[in-house]
Amino acid sequence: MCFFRVSLLLLLVLHSQITPQYTLILQAADSLGNGPSTTATAMIKVASSDEVHHTFLTVHALNVLTGLPAQGLAMNFSKLEDPQRPWAELMRSKTNPDGRLDRNSPMPRELKPGTYKLHFETREYWEQQGYSSFYPYVEIVFTITEEEKVHIPLLLSPYSYTTYRGS
Repeated sequence: MCFFRVSLLLLLVLHSQITPQYTLILQAADSLGNGPSTTATAMIKVASSDEVHHTFLTVHALNVLTGLPAQGLAMNFSKLEDPQRPWAELMRSKTNPDGRLDRNSPMPRELKPGTYKLHFETREYWEQQGYSSFYPYVEIVFTITEEEKVHIPLLLSPYSYTTYRGS
């Protein structure tokens, strides 16, 4: 078994005109202290409070008939760029076994302020579950301002749905 000792050296570069940056140097040695066998250097930029913050969006769909996540629910995500033009589609995907969009989903994780729409294909989902659905689809339209995280839960049954601003 091999153990590594990691030495860290952080250098703060301060200047009134520049965003702070750190230089991270990693040096690894074996358990006997021999080394360094590997050295890696990375420059890390720390965002200033003046820089624009991005919004992070998460979605979670739950089947309240079974009490389980709504796996395989098809959805589209769009942005309203101009009220006089059609919605601009940003992605299409399906929910994972946990009823969420997995990390490999093409969902844009960082969003700028604006009006967005989540469109869920509920008829298709309920037919796959062996039920008919009163609602052929569900659309959730919402506006992002300067928030840092937006969580949109969707609670589904064949004859109702509920959504709210989650945390």
